[in-house]
Amino acid sequence: MHHKHKRLKNEIEIEDAGSSAPRWLLPVLLVAQLMVILDITAVNIALPHIATDLQLSGSKISWTITSYSLIFGSLLLFGGRAADLLGRRRMFLAGLTIFTASSFASAMAASATALFAARAGQGLGAAMLSPAALSIITSAFHGTQRAKALAAWGAIGGAGAAIGVMVGGVLTQYTDWRTIFYVNLPVAAVLLLASLKIVPADTQKPRWRGLDLPGAALATTSLASIVYGITQADSAGWTSIQTHVCGLGGLAGLAAFAIYELHIDAPLLRVERIADRAVGGGLFLMLAAAGSIFGLFLLCSLYLQNVLGWGPLTTGLAFIPLAVSAGVGAHAAGHLVAKHGVRIPLAGAFAVGAIGMTLLSRVAENGSYGSDVLPGMLIAGLGLGVAVVTVSMAMLAGSRAEEAGMLSGLNSTGHEIGGTLGIAIFSTIAAGSGTILGAHAASGIGHAFLVAAGVATLASLVSIAVLPRARHFLLKLRLNPQAMPIH
Repeated sequence: MHHKHKRLKNEIEIEDAGSSAPRWLLPVLLVAQLMVILDITAVNIALPHIATDLQLSGSKISWTITSYSLIFGSLLLFGGRAADLLGRRRMFLAGLTIFTASSFASAMAASATALFAARAGQGLGAAMLSPAALSIITSAFHGTQRAKALAAWGAIGGAGAAIGVMVGGVLTQYTDWRTIFYVNLPVAAVLLLASLKIVPADTQKPRWRGLDLPGAALATTSLASIVYGITQADSAGWTSIQTHVCGLGGLAGLAAFAIYELHIDAPLLRVERIADRAVGGGLFLMLAAAGSIFGLFLLCSLYLQNVLGWGPLTTGLAFIPLAVSAGVGAHAAGHLVAKHGVRIPLAGAFAVGAIGMTLLSRVAENGSYGSDVLPGMLIAGLGLGVAVVTVSMAMLAGSRAEEAGMLSGLNSTGHEIGGTLGIAIFSTIAAGSGTILGAHAASGIGHAFLVAAGVATLASLVSIAVLPRARHFLLKLRLNPQAMPIH
């Protein structure tokens, strides 16, 4: 009895020791993740200035964002696997180093090609850094401390977008768009020095076997082909051979990726899990939700700056109501799902998002923020805020312990790839009116909002058709209460 009591006491001490991770560990990891997220929305605000400076036209502008989010999203699952096999600290430091070097290259870019390549480098660094940081949190914190740390990680994901538009607005207004990238350098230098002291050392040697390099390369190339085909469609034509070759080639590549993953011992993605309605349906709905949110940011930014002629700082401030609205939606989602499951709340959320996008589709050349932008922005933000969190819960609720990491990675991948596709599609439609710069861009931007409303309506119908009924889902949720989204 005495030995049993002593062993229990030792276990509690070990648990407490794990819980009391180094004091500055969580802040270091959260600031690193914030830096990764900021670089999407901050660049949104700077797009018109970047376009003018580097002489970008039409939907080529969108590659400033998609070259980052495409590489980040398509390599997230690979980054998570690499963190497990090669060492979490090693991957975090390597990712931080690559991200920092690429930030410097982005700031120094003298041409569009140089900027797109540097942004892809940032995406690679982010895909290594972000999953490693999340793995460090789950291994270094335990019990209630882990729950608090994961909640803080999730909050950074939500707040990052709002902080990004503010930072992007201030820096672009008072300095230059390049400062958005330069500012990463001192922050990253401090993080690097702090990480070397604070992040727990890897105890095992790197294990290179089981790293699915061919799978990662195949998925990334296929997705890049699809995105390239979409963004070139306005110049080459939607029915052109180039658009068909890129689109069909990319889809064939993704099919080859799925077949390949089914036949290897340590797949990046257990493709058969997509047959689960909550997982497969959830992945499609995440693509729709994230694509709509990324598109909402991009199109509103282009309208406010290019059509209404607002400055970057005023535009950044104009996004605060959207960030608050999406935050309220995200907060409400947990309560809605706990009571009503995912099917009806998600269908309703997408329907609300569609109403907001429809209102925004009425933007005019001589419009105003108060009547043309704000109402639709608030309604769409609320609906899509509910949608993103609800989709995440749909995908994660049925996960078994051994696949929680993989499904969490798939959820984040869906978010980034959805955003990439959304920006590619909506910027191409917006450019269809002949210009994306100047007052005449209003009609193209209006058409893009109308298509976004159609996507949200389709997603609402898919939610009802595909997702499990409330009673089945709530049973799953009770069995797996940890199924909260971590972006």
